[in-house]
Amino acid sequence: MTKHVEVLPNKAELIERSRELVVAKVQAAIAERGRCTIALAGGSTPKPLYELLAKAAIDWERLHVFWGDERYVPADHPDSNEGMARKAWLDQVPFPAANIHPIQTNTADPEVAANQHDQALRTFFAVQPGEFPQLDVILLGMGDDGHTASLFPHTEALKVRDRLVTVGNKDGQPRLTFTAPLINAARTVIFIVAGANKRPALRGVFAETGDAELYPSRLIQPAGELWWLLDADAGAEIGVATPS
Repeated sequence: MTKHVEVLPNKAELIERSRELVVAKVQAAIAERGRCTIALAGGSTPKPLYELLAKAAIDWERLHVFWGDERYVPADHPDSNEGMARKAWLDQVPFPAANIHPIQTNTADPEVAANQHDQALRTFFAVQPGEFPQLDVILLGMGDDGHTASLFPHTEALKVRDRLVTVGNKDGQPRLTFTAPLINAARTVIFIVAGANKRPALRGVFAETGDAELYPSRLIQPAGELWWLLDADAGAEIGVATPS
């Protein structure tokens, strides 16, 4: 694993640096392998990033979009990660419908939906049971409790090692989420974190030793590159110089 940590002066520069890095990784994947596979994050922080990506010089025909996790609501629900990304980005460009691979949440049983999406990923990436596909880019946020995707502290989803997708749990509400091993198979994982409220969790995540059950973001140790992009409010205690 190659780890990079950057602390940007403010949220606007954090989003611009995120755009720059994502576009570079997408274009490199397309140049090297003919396509790019990217998994999007939900939450409020990446929305302005998606709005910028809608203006980027990317060959949409060669980009395949997935989601790292999804709330168990319809796509037109205000809380839907898919819905947010569509409004901010995907519906704003001539994106091929076949290149968008949302997590389906229209079954009564989240476990059934998780199994279906697990199989859909295996089919798309042509991997067998026990194998994990290698997405080119996975975008992640981090909550002030240290969770990422829908891998929440002290939940069963943290222990899943034989699946691509599992059911997460947020205060009794089911969510579907990539598992830690699937995230860790990625070529590039990019955390985008803003806000002073994230500092306590970041201390726990960045500590030399710590508890991944308490701070699930510690589980993310990808085979490829790991990027932590932080604004100054979040990264004030990390001790990394702001890049010039």
